[in-house]
Amino acid sequence: MSRTSFDTLLEAGCHFGHLKRKWNPAMAPYIFMERNGIHIIDLHKTVAKIDEAAEALKAIAKQGKRVLFVATKKQAKEVVADKAASVNMPYVTERWPGGMLTNFPTIRKAIKKMANIDKLMNDGTYSNLSKREILQISRQRAKLEKNLGSISDLTRLPAALFVVDVCKEHIAVKEAQRLGIPVFGIVDTNSDPNVVDYIIPANDDSNKSIEVILDAVCGAIAEGIEERKAEKVDAEAADEGEAKTRNKRASKARADKDEATEAPAAEAKAE
Repeated sequence: MSRTSFDTLLEAGCHFGHLKRKWNPAMAPYIFMERNGIHIIDLHKTVAKIDEAAEALKAIAKQGKRVLFVATKKQAKEVVADKAASVNMPYVTERWPGGMLTNFPTIRKAIKKMANIDKLMNDGTYSNLSKREILQISRQRAKLEKNLGSISDLTRLPAALFVVDVCKEHIAVKEAQRLGIPVFGIVDTNSDPNVVDYIIPANDDSNKSIEVILDAVCGAIAEGIEERKAEKVDAEAADEGEAKTRNKRASKARADKDEATEAPAAEAKAE
């Protein structure tokens, strides 16, 4: 069963592409027709591509890996932040920090700096500083929080990147390509689909369109996380059962051994 439907995507306006003169010819297979100078995206293909991307993301989440969501355009910021946070995944909705993936250790140092500032605030060192120093540190902390707060728990490179508007996030896409990280992307008619591993052809300028697609993919990620938890519980239960069985066998073996030892002793006593 599909994770979304043709009618749902149609109502959200996912079919509206860009003006014909702005199109990327590589998107031709995903364009249904042209109307009033605007390309119309084939939503039947969009439904199929959403299902394909959702299954791949579900498999990643089931392995306990992280997916980094990237959307710095105004229409997508709030939606992406809400949906990514709902499945406990990191996201970037402010400016993409250049080298975030290719120079990840430096980004981790900046995140660590933010943690050190928090430590200063909590252990009382902060109160011994002058007002000017406190103001400077507070501003630095606020800036770090704004740019990196949403990825503070990302301790290693993500297993995948989900991008809204591959044209705007071209730096993030290039970094992911360089590191061999698979890219999932909402691709409009003005974008190059060849830079994305899992293409979702759809309108990337409408917050409703973005929300409908993210509902489907985040739902798949949530399923993957739940299945991982269920498998973990089953594995723990199986281990516990095996331990009990081993203990029973060991107890029985000891009892048999004691019985075998006692029998000759009793016979000797009787004689």
